[in-house]
Amino acid sequence: MKKAEVYILSGFLGSGKTSLLKQLLEDEQKTGRRTAVMMNELGKVSIDSDAVAKEDVTLKELLGGCICCSIQDKLEAQLQGLLIEEKPEVIYIETTGAAHPVEVLDAILSPLFADQLIIKGIITTVDGTRWMDRKLLSPQLQQLILEQIRHADFILVNKMNELTESEKAKLTFEIQSINPQARCLLTNFSQVSIEQLRKLSVSAEKIAQPTQLNLSTFVYQFKSAISQTKFEDFLKKLPETIYRMKGYIRFDYSDLPYLFQFSYGMPLYMKEDMNMPLNLVFIGENVNWDEIEAQLESLEE
Repeated sequence: MKKAEVYILSGFLGSGKTSLLKQLLEDEQKTGRRTAVMMNELGKVSIDSDAVAKEDVTLKELLGGCICCSIQDKLEAQLQGLLIEEKPEVIYIETTGAAHPVEVLDAILSPLFADQLIIKGIITTVDGTRWMDRKLLSPQLQQLILEQIRHADFILVNKMNELTESEKAKLTFEIQSINPQARCLLTNFSQVSIEQLRKLSVSAEKIAQPTQLNLSTFVYQFKSAISQTKFEDFLKKLPETIYRMKGYIRFDYSDLPYLFQFSYGMPLYMKEDMNMPLNLVFIGENVNWDEIEAQLESLEE
């Protein structure tokens, strides 16, 4: 089964996400791929959907909350419906300006269908003028913008026509010191070579050198029941840079699986009342997924 590519467009309000999305959709029109867009707005009415609506693009809107917290269930239902009904080859997810990249990845990667997705990357847009004046923002907003930059795979800094050469040099130095791995491009109106964005990938199966990207994802499929004691020994040895795990696990004393969630080092188990796909989804930073896979395989021996 062909997997759907997923691009996450992150960035603060007014930083150029919708301009970027329009270019990506124009490029998809030329390729003829089945394309879907999910737009997340905090308010009850969508502002930008008219700007990107095209006849051959499936558009799903997620209103009234942020996908990384209050409407995560709605996102899971919409994504699952999209994969079943539309079978898109590529999905663009435009997040709210308030979304944290780790939480967004966590919301998208449901164990029910994570194995049907290839996460291509997080593209973060930054308003260059706002970055220069960021000290005027609240500490929470300053931290959010830093996190959006730190976890990006590709950074587009907009409004370069409003900055001097020395301001551009200062901005480039600051952003690259926060995230030296990501490509950083200074631009106007999110103008970028689409070909460069197509080369991104954070899904483990595509990564030749796991240390080259910040956040990466990995999906493991259990074939059989395992020992809970051994699984908990495995959890204790995990690197601290694994931020999230979730999925369904069947233990050798139970006929039905447990929903398992792991966040900030805390495991949580909930008994299910039906059989579910035994997928376990990981989100981490600079993790050797081959090692993790070998450890999981040893649990099934």
